[in-house]
Amino acid sequence: MEVEVIKGLKFQKKQDVAIVGAGMTSFKRRLNETGRELNYYAVRQALEEAGLTIDDVEIVVLGSAPDAFDGVHMKEEYLSDGAGGFDRPYMRYFVGGGTAVFAPIAGYFHVASGLADVCLVVCEEKMSSCHPHPQSAFKYIWDFFLDRPLKPNLIWIFALEMRRYMHVNNVKHEDIALVSVKNKANALDHPCSHVAEKITVEDVLNSEPMALPVRRLDVSPPSDGAAALVMVAAHKARHLTDEPVWVTGVGWSLDTTWWTNRDLYYPRYAAESAKMAYKMAHITDPRKQIDVVEPYDPFDYKELHHLEGLGFAKKGEAPILTKEGVTQRDGDLPVCPSGGLLGVGNPISAAMGVKACEIYWQLSYRAGKRQVAKEVSTGLCQAWGDLMQISTVMIMSNKR
Repeated sequence: MEVEVIKGLKFQKKQDVAIVGAGMTSFKRRLNETGRELNYYAVRQALEEAGLTIDDVEIVVLGSAPDAFDGVHMKEEYLSDGAGGFDRPYMRYFVGGGTAVFAPIAGYFHVASGLADVCLVVCEEKMSSCHPHPQSAFKYIWDFFLDRPLKPNLIWIFALEMRRYMHVNNVKHEDIALVSVKNKANALDHPCSHVAEKITVEDVLNSEPMALPVRRLDVSPPSDGAAALVMVAAHKARHLTDEPVWVTGVGWSLDTTWWTNRDLYYPRYAAESAKMAYKMAHITDPRKQIDVVEPYDPFDYKELHHLEGLGFAKKGEAPILTKEGVTQRDGDLPVCPSGGLLGVGNPISAAMGVKACEIYWQLSYRAGKRQVAKEVSTGLCQAWGDLMQISTVMIMSNKR
């Protein structure tokens, strides 16, 4: 590690950070395993892919959503042994759904700063433990005076956002449904998928209404699962692989919780987080410089919404990309080649498996049947959480 001296003070210079291994469990209702066991399965796979053992890990970063899902207070302690957190520095991060990318951002911080040369990032979610439904975990997040008298739930608040997006941009539900058709079909090639299937636009439009315009096939299912990444300093990466995937940019943004004070047709939080990551990665034209994208897609409209916020399409024009096949796995800009949350499943923070892990696998050409048709060198993953509020972005490249 190089050391820089400024006015008598010593500072370690920033290290380049590479990802050298990833792992994930299948996403489904897993009543037979605890969250600790799910962590272990994902960690074992990631370490094997990296050619390391748990003894090589210096720091562990855990990402996991509300304690209510597991029904255990301070569940980072409960999950620590399965995540490899015993007898080494260990910390938990939680920023709602945004954890799926913020946890690897935190791992990047630890390695880039020189605090560790090998960091293990683990994300877990055991949603089936929450009864009567995982939605009940969010029962008490609402503002007492503005929100709670309305007796809201997340589905109908997101239905308001979807309706506003459709209205302002004159987007038809049929065009949005194409995203669900695409992602569920992509997930047929993912060994960990929860709800992969061949469906049609008509299937989406005729599925059970949740809170109109949102219907059942517009929404990703709650799932159980875990995912892991191994992040290392450059000098370690050279000994582990000839083809590391480098983290070149990170960004995050937190908008106001007052969703009533924002025009919901455009995700300003996504635009701000992307701006930060693009500056760090020297991206000036994402549509031309980024080859594969995994935006957060818990609803089909959110893939379109986020593509616009991330700068891959002008406002209201992301549906055109889907309709013209640009976002297909063999298209010019493959989007959610994993199958995304809509097809693989949505275990909140463990969605890292179909966001950060998937981009790593695509750039290292380890995605198997999911590998996109075009040659890829740069990819972006993004996650979203809370009340249309937070966005986290990571950019990776297989070229240093």
